[in-house]
Amino acid sequence: MIDVKNVTYSYNRTPVLNGLNLHEAEPVITGLWGRNGAGKTTLMSLLAGHFKPNSGEIHVLGQDPYNNLNALENICYIQENHPFGQHWKMTDVLEFGRYFHKDWDQNLAEHLTDLFELPKKKKITKFSKGMRTAAQIILGLASNAKITILDEPTNGLDAVKRKQFYDALLTSYEDNPRYFLISTHHIEEIQPLCESLVVVHDGHILLQEQMDEIRGRGIILSGEVSSVEKATENERVLETVKMRSTVRVMIDEVFSPEWKTIATDQNLAIEQASLQDYLINLTTNKKGVQL
Repeated sequence: MIDVKNVTYSYNRTPVLNGLNLHEAEPVITGLWGRNGAGKTTLMSLLAGHFKPNSGEIHVLGQDPYNNLNALENICYIQENHPFGQHWKMTDVLEFGRYFHKDWDQNLAEHLTDLFELPKKKKITKFSKGMRTAAQIILGLASNAKITILDEPTNGLDAVKRKQFYDALLTSYEDNPRYFLISTHHIEEIQPLCESLVVVHDGHILLQEQMDEIRGRGIILSGEVSSVEKATENERVLETVKMRSTVRVMIDEVFSPEWKTIATDQNLAIEQASLQDYLINLTTNKKGVQL
């Protein structure tokens, strides 16, 4: 469905993407994670046809999306602060959505407007942050676009509205399977929805794996320095925090019964790292911390 080959892109001669490759052949809900400045927004904008890469190739449903109306009719990119018309109301979103998206689902749009309790006749510029986010969600889900890209879709939503969004997303995906690419900083909360995860780092794809595989990675071991060093001597250590005679480390391994046995044998405490902490340490170059 999407195919990105050796893409580079620069802003004012500052490299942002460096030989980036990304391929996805089937409908799937994919989480997109990366630290600020990693290149996530640039990647999404390129997929949506907003920019042309400096080099490399991008194909969305077999077509180059840049300046291509045939390709763009199958793409919906909802930006974090989506540019609605200055005088638009929800009635305009519900009316004009079908003109911009050939597979627009008017019934779903009406249902979600009621679900999120949005006033139809109030200008979107007068909406709260959460209400504006809900309007963006409605546009993205009701578009039914084969390629739907959502940038930070839960910003400003309270816990209830976030759950309503997640439920609506899953229902929409089950009713009409398509490629969802969801950029988020709230990876812990959104990861149960995602079937795969893409991590962008320093302008390239650091990871593209099934979520079931990546969510099990990251082990935290704590105990006497010599025991921790013995248990991890052949492992990739992502983080080290020394506390006088003890040490706490995170290693890049899958949390498993075997590691529980190793920890017991070495008299070490063991726990599963959160996905967020694992990704932060995976994309951070830092030395051990002394406490």
